[in-house]
This record gives sequence, structure tokens and C-alpha cells, in this order.
Amino acid sequence: MTTDTRLTFKEMCAQFDVTPRTLRYYEYIELLSPEKEGRNRFYTPREVARMTLIMRGRRFGFSLEEIRQWLEIYQKEGTEPQLRAWLDMADRQLVALRLQAEELEQTIADLEKLRREASELLPPTG
Repeated sequence: MTTDTRLTFKEMCAQFDVTPRTLRYYEYIELLSPEKEGRNRFYTPREVARMTLIMRGRRFGFSLEEIRQWLEIYQKEGTEPQLRAWLDMADRQLVALRLQAEELEQTIADLEKLRREASELLPPTG
């Protein structure tokens, strides 16, 4: 894709591996604003870049509202305030993810222990 190419609705879904429903929802909540020509939607490089950020934000566990607010900062205040907001969001999310990782490690340890105990209750095979 060249930098001046617009993507169709179908191409946008394919590029980001999202359903049409998801893409329409992102438009509905004003995360994306494609160009419209009749019933067709076209996504500019700006919208593709925004979608890349949305998908990355979702992968890191940010809510759509957090992502929407963060994208809005850039439009209203520019790059530096957006970067400061990003650092705050990242710091908060890192704390939450580390806590989830600790909880997951404990859950895995508990399950391994219970599996071992259950295994020991069975007579040896073979």
C-alpha cells in the first residue's frame, strides 16, 4: 500500500483482521471517520494509522474509551500532550498487567499442585 492509497471497507477489514461489525462500531463511536462516496467508505492513510493505534491499544488491554480519549488529545492539543497521556496510560496498564501476571502464575501453580495430587491418587499404569 502506498501512502496515498485509500482502502475500501472490505480491504480495511482484511488488513486488520476485524469483522465488518467491529469496523462499523469503531466508526459509530467516532474512533474512525472514513471518507464516504455514496454508500462506499474509503479509509485514508490517516484512518489506517488510527486503526493501527486502536488495534495496538486493544492488544495492550486499553478500553476503547481510553483509546478514543487518547486519540482526541492529539487532535485538540498535539503530539507532546498526547505522548504525556500515553506515558500515564502505559504506566497504569503496566501495573495492571503485572498484577494479572502474578495472579495467573499463582493460578497455574495451584492447578499444577491439584493435578499432581489427583495423579498420585491413581494406581500406576503400565
